[in-house]
Amino acid sequence: MTLMSKMFSATAALALTAGAALADPAIIFDLGGKFDKSFNESAFTGAQRWADETGGSFDEVELQSDAQREQALRRFAENGNNPIVMAGFAFATALEEVAADYPDTKFAIIDMVVDQPNVRSVVFSEEQGSYLVGMLAAMASKTDTVGFIGGMDIPLIRNFACGYAQGVLAVNADAKVISNMTGTTPAAWNDPVKGSELTLAQKSQGADVVYAAAGGTGVGVLQTAADNDMLSIGVDSNQNYLHSGKVLTSMLKRVDNAVYDAFTAGGDLESGFNVMGLANGGVGYAVDEHNEALISAEMSAAVEAAKASIVAGDIMVHNYNSDETCPALDF
Repeated sequence: MTLMSKMFSATAALALTAGAALADPAIIFDLGGKFDKSFNESAFTGAQRWADETGGSFDEVELQSDAQREQALRRFAENGNNPIVMAGFAFATALEEVAADYPDTKFAIIDMVVDQPNVRSVVFSEEQGSYLVGMLAAMASKTDTVGFIGGMDIPLIRNFACGYAQGVLAVNADAKVISNMTGTTPAAWNDPVKGSELTLAQKSQGADVVYAAAGGTGVGVLQTAADNDMLSIGVDSNQNYLHSGKVLTSMLKRVDNAVYDAFTAGGDLESGFNVMGLANGGVGYAVDEHNEALISAEMSAAVEAAKASIVAGDIMVHNYNSDETCPALDF
């Protein structure tokens, strides 16, 4: 390592992890920031829960650009943080390089698979949770037209849309599902203005319920839906509170549990492929004081029955990633 590299590493370690004890865990938040009210915030919640319960401390950084991914990983690894958790699929390329250089450090990546002996890859059965909220959307709709707004157009988000559409059509085979993606670059995760525009466009086509799986962009979707006599469906964390009485439900993706489990395991983190679905509490839907008036007993019974059937294997929800097709949507 050159003198300049050593100086850079030392400076980075001080900036990112000042005062950190050796082997503190670390988390790297994706673009959009840890308080995006969605994916990153769920990850932060899991890290904070671990800290609150154990009295431990963790280190963190919020990325400002894609170029910082590998830098952040190497800085934390050189500082001795273990394990290092990444919130988001976009870390995969950088992690492939870095994990091999730090074989004694454990890494966990959420929403992507990286086949390295010191990496835990955590993926979710988004299609299962999305199926359930799709059922709720169909039962709540008065126009028989519902919408989906995704963030970046990638297979991961198409899987949300596909599961949602399957749930809608299971309730109402004649329903119409309008699907739009916000964009094709990472900027699509943090564009609430575009989310608002897409929501209004879907309303003009008759949609009265809209499901957002778009990170920070979804904040604009939920706000516009609330302002325009539409029901919305949140994602990742429980977003019901954002517009009480106007958010039908939220599709819970327990990123918080994935982070909490990784931090709890510490340096003994088991590597390999992990799937979190309905059966192990990895996905679900939220009912609380903010939306319980919107969910009738009949709606709840139907969704709970479907949930049990999915867990039992009697209902098979098609995963878009299995063959990059969707029987319920034409992408």
